[in-house]
Amino acid sequence: MAASEGRVSRTTGTTGAARARGTTRATGTARGTGAAKGKKDAIAAARRPEVRLPPLVPYDGEGLEPDGDYDGVRFDGVDLADASGRGARFMDCALDDCCLDRTELARARFIDAVLTGVRGVGTDLAEASLRDVEVVDARLGGVQLHGAVLERVVVRGGKIDYLNLRKARLKDVVFEGCVLSEPDFGDAHLVRVEFRDCVLKRADFSGVRMESVDLRAVAELDIARGVDRLAGAVISPSQLMELAPAFAAQIGVRVEG
Repeated sequence: MAASEGRVSRTTGTTGAARARGTTRATGTARGTGAAKGKKDAIAAARRPEVRLPPLVPYDGEGLEPDGDYDGVRFDGVDLADASGRGARFMDCALDDCCLDRTELARARFIDAVLTGVRGVGTDLAEASLRDVEVVDARLGGVQLHGAVLERVVVRGGKIDYLNLRKARLKDVVFEGCVLSEPDFGDAHLVRVEFRDCVLKRADFSGVRMESVDLRAVAELDIARGVDRLAGAVISPSQLMELAPAFAAQIGVRVEG
């Protein structure tokens, strides 16, 4: 399948709701029809997490414990490389400038947590659960989040290479101002997911299901696979033009000058 690349220009077009307001000086029927259309066309915005951490206790241990219970703990600059916290629970926690090289966090639970400046390669978060979590300025590569559940999560800034979200469930998730290089969303389910001012390079949307996914504010949109799975997403007119060759190739249309 042909890949397509495109840079987004911000759209300032009139929304359906605005158009409806513009027709309110006509008949009552036109007003009702326009309002209904505007409501139908509007895309639901993602609900962002509101994390308010209590006073935290500095972590003074070594590594992690499988099925460990960490409540109200601050991990500040802790080297967690090769540590095993499989099935651990992190509630009201902060991880600042921690090393997560090959850290095993499969089936771990992060609830009301903030991860700032974490870095690492091969972090294993398979089937993990992230709820009301902020990830800020992360530098990660080869993160395994396949089968994970993300709800009310913001990923802001930083760069993540080869993010594996296959068969994951994302609900109310915002990617903002970050770079995602070759992210794999294969067979994932995305509900109210927003991509804002971020770069998507060689994204794989194969088999994905989308509901209210907003791609209009992507700074750079490059879809390697799965352009046929964009049903349920909203894109800008300029993105439509950039993706036109991929759409044409998908339905077998040849475009020649």
